[in-house]
Amino acid sequence: MAAVTHEKEIATAIPVAKMFKVFVLEAATIMSKIVPQVIKNVEILEGNGGPGSIIKTTFVEGNTFYNGGMEYKYMKNKIDVIDSENFVYSYTTIEGDPWMESLDRVSYDVKIAASADGGSICKSTISYFPKGDAVIDERQINDDQETMMAMGMFKAVEAYVLAYPDA
Repeated sequence: MAAVTHEKEIATAIPVAKMFKVFVLEAATIMSKIVPQVIKNVEILEGNGGPGSIIKTTFVEGNTFYNGGMEYKYMKNKIDVIDSENFVYSYTTIEGDPWMESLDRVSYDVKIAASADGGSICKSTISYFPKGDAVIDERQINDDQETMMAMGMFKAVEAYVLAYPDA
């Protein structure tokens, strides 16, 4: 089966450069502080945090932020692109549970663009690649779009930056 792709946009009052800095460049060191009820820790397993690096995110035990009440334990992401000049970030989830049982990988292409009001808009393209003959339940993926972790994290970063503008 071919990949299933979805696009999502979310707006924030945070200027593009500040949002990219916190959401992308400082994510490995700050996300467990921003959402300690969700993320236990983030560690760089390979590389220096730039393209080619492997990042492991471990989630708080018992956390069921995933739609359907399933518990995430961890995920490993490979950083594909970090473009600080154009505010582009691409990464691929290569391992994790529980949803990776039927997926080979999930690719995320994120672009944070300036909005007319001085804030920014996060445009995300998410592509789900099935393992072998596995069938991707597009309805489930559509339902999950509203609770996708990446978008939830974007809003959590927004709240953090608004609360601590000098952080």
